[in-house]
Amino acid sequence: MTPAAPSGLDLLATAVVVVDAGLTVRYMNPSAENLFEMSSKNVAGQRLKELFTETAVLEAAIEHARTRNCSYTEHDLELGVNGRSRLHLSCTVTPVDLPRGDSHGEELLLEFRHIEQQLRIAREERMLDQSQANRELIRNLAHEIKNPLGGIRGAAQLLDRELERPNLHEYTQVIMKEADRLQQLMDRLLTPHRLPQPAWLNMHEVLERVRSLILAEYPQDIAIRRDYDVSLPLLKGDREQFIQAVLNIVRNAAQAAGGSGARGEIRLRTRVVRQVTLARRRYRHAIAVEIIDNGPGIPVNLQERIFYPLVSGRDGGSGLGLTLAQNFINQHHGVISFEISPGNTTFTILLPVEESGNRE
Repeated sequence: MTPAAPSGLDLLATAVVVVDAGLTVRYMNPSAENLFEMSSKNVAGQRLKELFTETAVLEAAIEHARTRNCSYTEHDLELGVNGRSRLHLSCTVTPVDLPRGDSHGEELLLEFRHIEQQLRIAREERMLDQSQANRELIRNLAHEIKNPLGGIRGAAQLLDRELERPNLHEYTQVIMKEADRLQQLMDRLLTPHRLPQPAWLNMHEVLERVRSLILAEYPQDIAIRRDYDVSLPLLKGDREQFIQAVLNIVRNAAQAAGGSGARGEIRLRTRVVRQVTLARRRYRHAIAVEIIDNGPGIPVNLQERIFYPLVSGRDGGSGLGLTLAQNFINQHHGVISFEISPGNTTFTILLPVEESGNRE
């Protein structure tokens, strides 16, 4: 027999589970049924340990609330659900005296909230703040370097004209070439501060442009597969910045996959995502561009710093590719994230879609 629902709990969006003093489940509201993928009818009468794994933190929270007779919230709870991956939750435990038929029983009301989305939003906000700090650091650094760099090159040119021994010209040429290389680097550092020049575009055209460039660079080492959503709406943005952002990520993927020994493979995948929060704003629709490679992944010691300027996992790398990509995408109110699983590294670009972007 299904236990009667305590008044009003069926209507809550919060997942609620009621247990007795022995930690036996007496009731689970519809939100909890959805969260845990369980039926209240089937779980009633079972103990928490029989339904979940790794319950030590939850039981400690329950004991804290019960002994002090007050509400207690555990903000970082990982709860294992049998046959599924662990859930990252917060849980508020409240001792209650709920009516049960003709009597009242001392029970505990457990309110669960899924915090993965909260953690993702907080992580994106940290990345946004870090990106803004990176841009300011890069801009200041580039301006400080450009002036003396121009002086060094000018002095090398004057010296080159005055040298009498031809074999010495080689040294001045090295100075000028290296100065030119650093000048190009400084220009790249300052480029993200150009305001986007938005126009309506098809993201698949951007991906096809990047695909052709990468196949020209790696004609034998890389295979690029496409999985495009043909219903993708138009996007308003700076085409050149999108090409550069995607190219930087795909080029990194090609270098990683191509250097893994076996033939490298990259997948370009697009999808429409609904109801997302990007850069602290809620959008009805967004475009997700996934770049998936079969390379060795990102070293653990670099994963927290991979978007920082001058951080590279490759010998000879400038460490600017992902920083510039993040800056370009941030200017379009989007975000870049990555996930690593065995045999796959996935970078995901999420870009918000204006409602009028569905037009032809």
